[in-house]
Amino acid sequence: MLIQVSDWLLNIAFILYVLASILFVVSVTGKNWSGRDPKAHEHRFGRMAYWIAVVGFLAQAGYVITRWIGAGFSPTSNMFEFMAFLDFCIILAYLILYRIYRLTVIGAFVLPLGVIMLAYAYVFPKEVTPLIPALQSYWLHIHVTTAALGEGILAVGFAAGLMYLIRTVPQDRRTRGTVWLEIVLSVVLMLVGFIAMDSTFARLDQKTVFELNEEKVNNMGQMEKLKAEYTLPAIVAPANSTIIKAGPMTPLFEAPAWMEGKDAARKLNTLIWSVLTGTVLYWGLRLLFRKRLAAVMQPALNGVDPELLDEISYRAISIGYPVFTLGALIFAMIWAEEAWGRFWGWDPKEVWALIVWLFYSAYLHLRLSRGWVGTKSAWMAVIGFVIILITLVVVNLVIAGLHSYAGV
Repeated sequence: MLIQVSDWLLNIAFILYVLASILFVVSVTGKNWSGRDPKAHEHRFGRMAYWIAVVGFLAQAGYVITRWIGAGFSPTSNMFEFMAFLDFCIILAYLILYRIYRLTVIGAFVLPLGVIMLAYAYVFPKEVTPLIPALQSYWLHIHVTTAALGEGILAVGFAAGLMYLIRTVPQDRRTRGTVWLEIVLSVVLMLVGFIAMDSTFARLDQKTVFELNEEKVNNMGQMEKLKAEYTLPAIVAPANSTIIKAGPMTPLFEAPAWMEGKDAARKLNTLIWSVLTGTVLYWGLRLLFRKRLAAVMQPALNGVDPELLDEISYRAISIGYPVFTLGALIFAMIWAEEAWGRFWGWDPKEVWALIVWLFYSAYLHLRLSRGWVGTKSAWMAVIGFVIILITLVVVNLVIAGLHSYAGV
């Protein structure tokens, strides 16, 4: 019963976050066409959006508590739970920073990011399953929740850094800055495209099923062939496999033989669809607006002080960095020693966590010792979170490793 209640609460939170996102966007864009006092318009809709976000956050807090009690362990044991908890941390970090700076426009960027993260969580199976032996430890609560909190705070630093670049990079001519800014926005749209595609085909239930040239022992003690199920249409098939249930399209090629695991080809197929749909979304929006996406968003930020955005980004990262260090590195290594008998093993997820940590270490070093503020600092804040997205999406969906349970 508690698990069902937790699902309802999370659905309520998602709906409220979507509504808050719309109101935040209206608060910073509608002032240009409302014909009313711009500040009064922004204040009115911004406060409505903020309090709706607060109610959504409380509903999501209820989800975390009820699912934790109902399952008997922290709701961070699989990809669905981790992404939902990461979204919870992003909204928490935003609500705290809003109380400090009272800057409405931040919500127009952070809340949609929260909606994307939560929508990404819905892509994965949300059933509560027994913990595998490696996860049966109190370090699950400590390591994963702390790492998610750190990444959530760093996400706010990314949003503020992206806002700084959209505000300051000239859009009247094509430069390296405009090109790279469009690339970042297209990466975000790839994640949006993946969510839309996966959700659509999950409802259509047109799966493609492959039988692999590998066997496992079933519950009856007999050998049986492994099977791989694709929710999305199959562009790439597993190596040496046979289609036993045809989907909406015929695979174009087979995955490389070096991609290990029965789900490796499916994950590659997912990545390909993400890139394709994100590219279509990006150029569709470009054709619709007939200008770069950053140029579309820039007018909404014209009244915002760039130095304030730079300060918000730096403050968020300076807080998120030590939290991430504790959760993703120190606590992770302690747990790895207990679970696997070694502190470090060059597992793909461990390597990418180290890359994230080294990047943000460089960010703080260059900012404090070399005076990298403004544009340089904002670019590093944006690139740092793109690396986190690569860790959350590409590493989980494509690369097999000891943490692959999280991508199932």
